[in-house]
Amino acid sequence: MADVEEVQVVVAHHERATLRVGDAFLKIDTDQARTDVEVEAMALAPIPTPEVLWRKPPVLALAALPGTALGRLGEPSTASSAAWAAAGAAVRRLHDAPLPPRTGGSFVEVESHLDDECAWLIANGVLPTDVVTRNRRIAEAALRPWTPVFTHGDLQPTHVFVDGDEITGVIDWSEAGRGDALFDLATLTLGYEEHLGDVVAGYGADVDLDVIRAWWSLRSLRTVRWLIEHGFDPWPEVAVLNSQL
Repeated sequence: MADVEEVQVVVAHHERATLRVGDAFLKIDTDQARTDVEVEAMALAPIPTPEVLWRKPPVLALAALPGTALGRLGEPSTASSAAWAAAGAAVRRLHDAPLPPRTGGSFVEVESHLDDECAWLIANGVLPTDVVTRNRRIAEAALRPWTPVFTHGDLQPTHVFVDGDEITGVIDWSEAGRGDALFDLATLTLGYEEHLGDVVAGYGADVDLDVIRAWWSLRSLRTVRWLIEHGFDPWPEVAVLNSQL
């Protein structure tokens, strides 16, 4: 790293920051429990993940993955349908793997948090009441008991790297744990409805599309406040909510 001429800030807010330094990513996190989860999940996951170069709390150094991100929410994806299908197949391998130690929240806890976020969005005039209430009704389909699987927990297309039609790795495992399989599939396809069929085909199992759409609404409703409070633009999530009307 002594010969590196530039340090790139990938993402930064008051909880964590990620820097790119040459061919390495340095993740700095105020909560080392999240880093513990990430390192453990990458070791257990049956799909490609970044190599851990070293760890000196609060810094975790990871090797850069080859390829480019599958997509970035709010921007068109340049990846092929085959690449999206390959992502679906990778997710299926993850979901078929033995359960990790970390447990996720129950649907009761998810519902309680969702109601708090909806109330905040309306009280602060962030979104029209009809947009919030309509999406809250749609989200209801996701609030049901599920059989836990090994989930990534934040499987945005930005976190899936591809080279051509092949998956080269998946990053950002700090939310990994036991969760709803359809939440991962919904997070992967949020804002990319045109690739939902590709992902489901690669996943190779019966999928309740209404539940995936419910997770689109639920995840977006729960994310808008966090994005605003951490200095990010919530427009892509708001666009998803508006598209559900």
